[in-house]
Amino acid sequence: MHVPLGVSSVRLRNQATVYDTGAADPIDLGAIEHAASDLPVPTLPFVLPSRYCEVDSELLQFAWANFTNVAPGWSRVQAICNFVHQHLRFDYQNARATRTALEGFREGTGVCRDFAHLAITLCRCMNIPARYVTGYLGDIGIAPVPYPMDFSAWFEVYLGDRWHTFDACHNKPRIGRVVMARGRDAADVPITMVFGANTLQRFEVTTKEVLQ
Repeated sequence: MHVPLGVSSVRLRNQATVYDTGAADPIDLGAIEHAASDLPVPTLPFVLPSRYCEVDSELLQFAWANFTNVAPGWSRVQAICNFVHQHLRFDYQNARATRTALEGFREGTGVCRDFAHLAITLCRCMNIPARYVTGYLGDIGIAPVPYPMDFSAWFEVYLGDRWHTFDACHNKPRIGRVVMARGRDAADVPITMVFGANTLQRFEVTTKEVLQ
């Protein structure tokens, strides 16, 4: 006799204080872009296709047609951010967990993870290592916003001798990023990792500045 499993729910809560310098994301206009043959071995997985970043798609031709003539390095990555920021329309109501970079490019809409995936993919198309970052980003240093706080996604690129922060969704330096995890894309570092059928009923995120 088959006995159906009961339905259960789990609630997770967490609270922490994170110390931050209070400085905005650094900008290094002189950060150089490496030739593919000169990239450090640990960066190579971040120029390859991944679950949500289809480097081997029409985006490859698009990237080379639109960003080849941009000065390599910081300027080229910023040009990619500018394009993605203008091309995609932020819309919570159109969020979809399965949307890939190519689908976001074609649909012209998405949320922060879609902005990150498309920018990452275009960078990888240009042989610039790019990795996905998931974390928290409060409203520190900006005017009050009408929408609720959320988890956030941005990305990092390898230029010069280190990884640099970029954010195609907000497209400006921000204060107080709290990194949770880094990966090739959101499949590596989702906000929740589950096994089997499930429903995310609700989540709330609150970050605020504590002055000392």
